[in-house]
Amino acid sequence: MYIVQIASECAPVIKAGGLGDVVFGLSRALERQDHAVEIILPKYDCMRYDHIWGLHNAYQDLIVPWYGQAIYCSVDCGWVHGRLCFFIDPHSNDSFFNRGCYYGCDDDPMRFAFFCKAAIEFLLITNKRPDVIHCHDWQTGLIPVLLYEIYKYHGMGNQRVCYSIHNFKHQGITGVNILWATGLNREDYYFQYDRLQDNFNPFALNLMKGGIVYSNFVNTVSPHHAWEARFSEIGCGLSHTLDLHHYKFGGILNGIDYDVWTPEEDSYIPAHFNPETFEKKAKNKTALRERLWLNHNDKPLVAYIGRLDQQKGVHLVHHAMYYALRRNAQFILLGSATEPGINSWFWHEKHFLNENPDCHLELGFNEELSHLIYAGADIILVPSNYEPCGLTQMIGLRYGSVPVVRGVGGLVNTVFDRDYDMTKTPDQRNGYVFYQTDFNALESALDRAIGLWHYYPDEFRELALQGMSYDYSWNNPATQYLGIYDYIRHK
Repeated sequence: MYIVQIASECAPVIKAGGLGDVVFGLSRALERQDHAVEIILPKYDCMRYDHIWGLHNAYQDLIVPWYGQAIYCSVDCGWVHGRLCFFIDPHSNDSFFNRGCYYGCDDDPMRFAFFCKAAIEFLLITNKRPDVIHCHDWQTGLIPVLLYEIYKYHGMGNQRVCYSIHNFKHQGITGVNILWATGLNREDYYFQYDRLQDNFNPFALNLMKGGIVYSNFVNTVSPHHAWEARFSEIGCGLSHTLDLHHYKFGGILNGIDYDVWTPEEDSYIPAHFNPETFEKKAKNKTALRERLWLNHNDKPLVAYIGRLDQQKGVHLVHHAMYYALRRNAQFILLGSATEPGINSWFWHEKHFLNENPDCHLELGFNEELSHLIYAGADIILVPSNYEPCGLTQMIGLRYGSVPVVRGVGGLVNTVFDRDYDMTKTPDQRNGYVFYQTDFNALESALDRAIGLWHYYPDEFRELALQGMSYDYSWNNPATQYLGIYDYIRHK
């Protein structure tokens, strides 16, 4: 099968969040199952060019219709760790992708509308006819709209679209200018509730909604998050649209890159281990304590790795820090804040706890240190308010760190409570789950994890090993996506 991924990110060359990891990891897994995959991306001035091999000009003078005129683009081609990627470079005074950033500009909807137009124009002109076009998030929501309203009449009538939503919070709310810029034009036609009109603002267009309405299949990144999007406020206003299109909507759990996250070969950790040599994990805990100047003592090490923001349950992260210390545990935090107020709050805590030999706050992100924390921690905390999929708990399980998570999104699909989960037998359970957002709920789960470590160490070790037995690689998700691709090709 020939698959083209169109996205605004692909790790490690363009990465602002988990989207980039998904595009790269899924593409590689599909190729390993003998399918041809190409990736189309914007050519940002700030992307990691050092991760591109053999970058060269693949197509000169791509003429993209825009506002009734045209913008000339060139298309570069290169390999990102083995993945064949095309980078669209518009030569325009608008400097769509020469901003020193990926997102955050006032005209983001227009920037990515142009990217959609240019990407599909590139497919048309170069006679690329993939079996499936796989688009991601609001930035590519216009791809299926353009395909089925314009380009299917110009030789692209057999292409099918799978549309993956990674975060419902950002939907690409925009105005009528998008229609005139891209050649869709007909205001009355698209400003209809069953097309692109935003569900709550009749004077706005919603690009993510367009992707949902026009795609052949829509998915989000875990089965439980798909349920949340339809039946709770997590859908951020799109629940009714998803309900109308429920017959083509589902959830597929993301995977993690087992070539990167493997305790048996990880170059960032001093002691390699697997379930048979689990006792070597303790050497990583020792190395982690030495690196961060923590006491060497008989205490469990609780860790949090991730952003410090409302989505991630920052109030619970803060509470867990002090609760762990009270419960005779150590606590490590690695992450950066996305809001000034939260940033100031945690810098204050860092200074306050700086001399505490059982606590370390690393405010920022350090890839090397994150690997060592996963390998050295006993317990990994993920108290998110919402979490479409979540990679932290999967990596923690891979490294034998017992997850304590809130029961939302993909966390429900990957972590099964040791004491209370009735969907798994005791030997299949792998962590602790709490459901409310208050401190008591967090404490109930964290207390059980810390208590098991202190009083029943053999049972804690067995729980960690049960977590390591789970396969959360890209193999299974890739197979599920192939099933969807095959379904939409033949329906």
